[in-house]
Amino acid sequence: MNKSMLVGAVLGAVGVTAGGAVATYNLVSGPEYAEVLAVQPVKETIKTPREVCKDVAVTRQRPVKDQHKIAGTAIGAVVGGLLGNQVGGGTGKKIATVAGAVGGGYAGNKVQGSMQANDTYTTTETRCNTVTDTSDKLVGYDVKYQLDGKVAQVRMQRDPGARIPVKDGQLVLVETAQ
Repeated sequence: MNKSMLVGAVLGAVGVTAGGAVATYNLVSGPEYAEVLAVQPVKETIKTPREVCKDVAVTRQRPVKDQHKIAGTAIGAVVGGLLGNQVGGGTGKKIATVAGAVGGGYAGNKVQGSMQANDTYTTTETRCNTVTDTSDKLVGYDVKYQLDGKVAQVRMQRDPGARIPVKDGQLVLVETAQ
């Protein structure tokens, strides 16, 4: 064997041995992890107001045209006077006519008032009010972990699972793109 080949073989053997040693070191020492003890989701309540409208039937009283009930009073007085005039004779007839007019006027006033109070109509109105919807938004996770015998807590964007990677004694909280 010539000398060049011997040197090449020795250098190759050294390279393979060094590569194996580096790979074995990485497997033995490997990445370090912190043990996860508890994971608690952290939520934020979001309140969203919105307007809700619905149509409802409303009964209203019609506007009164004869507010003082003059027509009912007058018609009642005339009818009452005519009826009173049919009773008795002489002075009694005059008293009965006046009494019939007064009583008829009072009765006509009350009848017209009752009729006006019952004169209603129904319409539809839209009624609106504000209601608040609530929903929960996940904002992260409070993670309790143990590293080197010490218990600590950190907030993370995702659930880390059973362990958190550690590099140079620090938690690796952000995943790196590979």
